Amino acid sequence: TGILTLRLLTMLYLIIFYVLSLAGYLTVSIEPLPHVVIGDTVTVKCNFQTDGNLREIVWFRVIEGGSAKQKIFTYDAMYNTSYSHLEDNRRQEDLVYQSTVRLPEVQMEDDGLYECHVGIYDRNSREKVILASGSIVLTVIVPPKSISVVAANSPAPFSRYEAQNFTLVCIVKGAKPAPMVYFKRDGELIDVVPTAKSPAGLRSSQVLTSRDIDDTKVQKSLSLLEQEGKLARLGQDGPDGPDGPDGPKQGQEQESMSVPKSTTEVIPETVVSREFPRWVQSSDPLYYFQHWQQVAGDGTMEVRAMLTWSLNPQLDNEALFSCEVNHPALSMPMQAEVTLAAPRGPKLTMSPSKAKVGDTVRITVQGFQLGPSASEVFPEPMFTWTKVGGRLLDGSEEHDGRELVLDRVPAELNGSMFRCTAQNPLGSTDTHTRLIVFGESVCGVLWFCICSVCSPLMFLFVCFCRQPKTKKRKRTIYW
Repeated sequence: TGILTLRLLTMLYLIIFYVLSLAGYLTVSIEPLPHVVIGDTVTVKCNFQTDGNLREIVWFRVIEGGSAKQKIFTYDAMYNTSYSHLEDNRRQEDLVYQSTVRLPEVQMEDDGLYECHVGIYDRNSREKVILASGSIVLTVIVPPKSISVVAANSPAPFSRYEAQNFTLVCIVKGAKPAPMVYFKRDGELIDVVPTAKSPAGLRSSQVLTSRDIDDTKVQKSLSLLEQEGKLARLGQDGPDGPDGPDGPKQGQEQESMSVPKSTTEVIPETVVSREFPRWVQSSDPLYYFQHWQQVAGDGTMEVRAMLTWSLNPQLDNEALFSCEVNHPALSMPMQAEVTLAAPRGPKLTMSPSKAKVGDTVRITVQGFQLGPSASEVFPEPMFTWTKVGGRLLDGSEEHDGRELVLDRVPAELNGSMFRCTAQNPLGSTDTHTRLIVFGESVCGVLWFCICSVCSPLMFLFVCFCRQPKTKKRKRTIYW
C-alpha cells in the first residue's frame, strides 16, 4: 500500500510539472521597505521570475480602506509603453525582471498598501494570460513638529500655609507614530510612578518620602531680603493671612506709617519685598507620571505627558526640568526645558514719566530680576494691584493684570503708593511705586485763569487811555 501511494504521488507531481511547463510559471515578490520619513524619496522594487513571455506590469495603490485601487504605473509589452524604469537579465534560461516605482518627496497621503500585478502569456495560447501579484505596505513616519512645556492651572497663587501639588505638562504635536516622552531634572532622568489618574487629590503626606531640609537657599534669600530695601516689611500679611478679617487694614496702616516723606526722592520710587512660605517641608517628593494621546485631524498624534509632585519652593526654585522625546524619524532626542523660578524684583515702568493733573497714567510690569540660571519667570506669575491706605481710582480694592491704568489722575493722588503683588506657586513678591503728580493747586489754577483774562484788558487800557506827550514851546521874552 505504501509503495502504491508513493507511485501515485510521483505521477501526480509529474502531471502538475508537465502542465506548468506547458503553461509557464511566474513568481512575484516585492523587496521589503523600512519606515520612510516624510519628504524623502523612496523606490519600491517588484521582482518576478518567469520562463514565459511578459504581457504586462501594473502598479496599484490601495485607497479608501481597501475598497478601491488607484493605478499609478502600467507597462504593456504589446505596445511597449512604460512610465517607469524596467530592467531584465538572463539567468539560467529564465527571465528575471525588476520593475521599480519611484515616489519623490513622499507625504502623508502616500502612506498605505501598494500592489504589483504581473501577467505573462500562456505557452499554449496567446489569448490566455497568467497573473500573479505581490504587495507591500509603505509606512510614512513624521517627526514631531513642536514640543513645549507648560504648567497646569497657570497662573496660580502662592500657597503660604500648606504644600500644594504642581504639574508640568509636556505637549508634543505633529508626530507619527506617537513618540516616547520622558522627563529629566537637572540633566538626570526622573524615576516616575506611572498612574492612570491624576494624583491632584493626594495629600502631601501620601506623596512624599523623608529627606532632610536644605535651608541654604532660605538663609541666603533672607539675607538678601534684609539688604533690598527700607520697606522690606511692606506687604507682609498678618497672622490671619491676606484674606483675614484684619489682614488688609493692618497691612495698609503699617505701610502708610512706614512710607518716608521726602521732597528729593527719585520719581517713581520703587520698593521690593519678598515673601517665603510659612510652612516647612523637609522631604523629597515622588513623581507621578501620566500619559495621554489623541489623533489629530491630519493623521498625526498629539501627546501630553504630565509630571506631578508635591512642590517645595526651597528645593525646587531654580531647578531645571526638561522634557525629551525619542522618535524613529529623529537622529537625536528633541527636547524643551524650563527653569522653575519665583518672581523677584518686578521692574515697573510709568508712562508718562512725569504725570500731570488730568493725564492717563499707565504702570506696567516690564520684567523681573532673574537669577543666574533662569531666563524667565516660570510658571507665569499672576499680578494684583492695590493702593496702600485706600482704594484704587475707580473705587475697587484691587486690580488683576500686568498693567494698572489710572484715568485722568487728580491732584489728590500725588504721593500715593501703589503695590504690585507678583506670585506663582514658588513664591510671592511685592513691589511698591509712588505716584508723583505735577500741577498747580486749585487756587493757583484759578489765579492763573484770572490773570490770563485780565492781562489783555489792562494792556489795552494802558495803550488807549494814556495822554500823549506835547512838545513844549519855547518862549521869547523881549526886554
